Amino acid sequence: MHKNYRIAEPMDAHPDTLTQLARPHRKAVLVALLWITISGGILFGFLNAMKGTWALAGVEWGMGLYSAVLLYYAHRTRHLERWILAYIFPFFTAMMIALATPTASVTIFGWVLLIPLVSHLLLGRRAGLAISLLFIVVAAIIFLWRFMDDTAVMDARSVANMIVLTACITVFSHVYEVSRERSETQLLHMAQTDFLTGLPNRSRIKMFFEREKSRAVREGQPLSLLVIDLDHFKQVNDHHGHEAGDRALIFFADLLRRRLRTTDLAGRLGGEEFGVILVNTATVTASQVAEELRQALATANIEHSGEAIPLSLSVGVAELGVDGETLQDLLAVGDSRLYQAKEQGRNRVVPPPVTSRAAASSQSDR
Repeated sequence: MHKNYRIAEPMDAHPDTLTQLARPHRKAVLVALLWITISGGILFGFLNAMKGTWALAGVEWGMGLYSAVLLYYAHRTRHLERWILAYIFPFFTAMMIALATPTASVTIFGWVLLIPLVSHLLLGRRAGLAISLLFIVVAAIIFLWRFMDDTAVMDARSVANMIVLTACITVFSHVYEVSRERSETQLLHMAQTDFLTGLPNRSRIKMFFEREKSRAVREGQPLSLLVIDLDHFKQVNDHHGHEAGDRALIFFADLLRRRLRTTDLAGRLGGEEFGVILVNTATVTASQVAEELRQALATANIEHSGEAIPLSLSVGVAELGVDGETLQDLLAVGDSRLYQAKEQGRNRVVPPPVTSRAAASSQSDR
């Protein structure tokens, strides 16, 4: 086996898309809470007005009106997280004002149990926990300020019940969010991973490309794509069986993992075709990487049931900005050069023409 492997490193992990996945769920929760806040603001505003607590009634009516405005924008915004924060802080602040109202009964502190539930549902486990702890501490200070000298309320068992119940709701809310995020991460990984090779599939490749394209454009860095096809792969399946073909695909996937940097991404496009995105890499260097992969596979010893499986590859190289602006553009150009490699006898790398390379951005050191 070829001896000049680079240091083996794990492939780049998938980007954190949990916030995007959670947006429909959080939007539904926010809309429901806004309707509840509008209704509750009107109801409790009138109840407090009837008791003559006009200041608190004004706060509740104001929060109801504010929630109605937020409801209008919540259906139209692309920045859901901003509107969630615009709801959370005023809502919890209004709650603290209600808790601090001298005429409010001790039962109003039951609303504190909503804080960890609402925070985690709308903000996730990290921000949700932070906001929960902040306002729970504020509520505890208000409780002590109001009832420190009230022996009936400050009964040890009653206080212990409130503390334990609040802690339980907070812990359960946090554990639920952690479990939900882990489940979504696992499902996302499964949805974006090729079952046989364990490499990212086309969906994951597209997401990675869009992220790295934005960074490349922003920082003025090159970005290249290798379109790779294993030569005569049908003959491997025909002569050695599909199990041998699967073994060959797995072997090549492992070779890609060991050869590439953690900043790059290799994925399976389908069948025996693979795509490799090389970040901060212009065409000349990308062609060198492709040639190293070609030589490594050509000199590798792959066996199945005691029989050697000869493998070689053909590669088409494309670069962002030189050969197109989208992943589809680069795949089309890379595929075209891949077929040029096939027509020229296979087991070779076809880079862009010299005229195209002259127009490319300056290459980065690898």
